[in-house]
Amino acid sequence: MKTKVLMIAVLLGITTVAMAQPKEKEQGKAMPVQKHEMRMEHRNGGPAEAFELTDAQKEAFKQSQLAMQKQLQPIQNELGEAEAHQKTLMSAEKTDMAAINKNIEKIGGLRIEMAKIRAKNHLDMRAQLTEEQRLKFDAMKGHFKQEMKEGNGMRNFREMPGREKHDLE
Repeated sequence: MKTKVLMIAVLLGITTVAMAQPKEKEQGKAMPVQKHEMRMEHRNGGPAEAFELTDAQKEAFKQSQLAMQKQLQPIQNELGEAEAHQKTLMSAEKTDMAAINKNIEKIGGLRIEMAKIRAKNHLDMRAQLTEEQRLKFDAMKGHFKQEMKEGNGMRNFREMPGREKHDLE
């Protein structure tokens, strides 16, 4: 009886120590947060302050973003449906390559359409800037592309100081 109690105590002790150890995944996540904090320190107030936008420019950018989102929303919905349909096609008992290929082309077309809308919006916004603001805007665009390649783009954008939840909707 004493042996069983001792064995249970030892197992509980080992389990407690094992649970207290950080996992490799958690250790890997700690570093990007620190990098994020270092990267974000120099931005203070976000893009509006970085470009020193006038109130009129801020309002124009806001309206432009809203108009773009209104255009993108139905396309994003259709894209989600097409991607879900692709999963259905790919997991069917009897696959139909013609239907799969046609759906892939539809998905590609929707993504192209979205990219065109975003490019037009980008150029419209850029056209409203002064020469100095354009230089900063173009440099910032390259910075965001680099963060997207690193896999930090939207997470860092959402975590930017001064970002409100409604800014993302």
